[in-house]
Amino acid sequence: MIHRFAIRVYYEDTDMGGIVYHANYLRYIERARSDWVRRLGNDQNAMREGGIVWVVRRIEAEYLSTAKFQDDLLIETTIQSMTNARLTMDQLVSRDGTPVFRARVTAVCMNAAGRPVRLPPEIRALQVT
Repeated sequence: MIHRFAIRVYYEDTDMGGIVYHANYLRYIERARSDWVRRLGNDQNAMREGGIVWVVRRIEAEYLSTAKFQDDLLIETTIQSMTNARLTMDQLVSRDGTPVFRARVTAVCMNAAGRPVRLPPEIRALQVT
């Protein structure tokens, strides 16, 4: 399963040279992950009210090219691996088929005491390819 999320680069996303500021790629991939879990039926507001939140545990990032003001980017998210309590995703940001940024993100769900808990059932039901 591949989740695709489109985003446009706005002026506020860029540095003085008109190139996407490096930290903004993390924002882009976060938006894509949030959209993905929402589309799967995972209500993050209800989770938070129940004392459980998603937490990024690890990110490995690689900057491959540059994106610029007004570029249209596509973020593809795929599951790399999953256990009952941990989800690792690969995320690729591309522009017209050219890879710009790649990340491997490991996320867990935590309770109010800061302890890991099982992933939501709609996530655990997914097939890892």
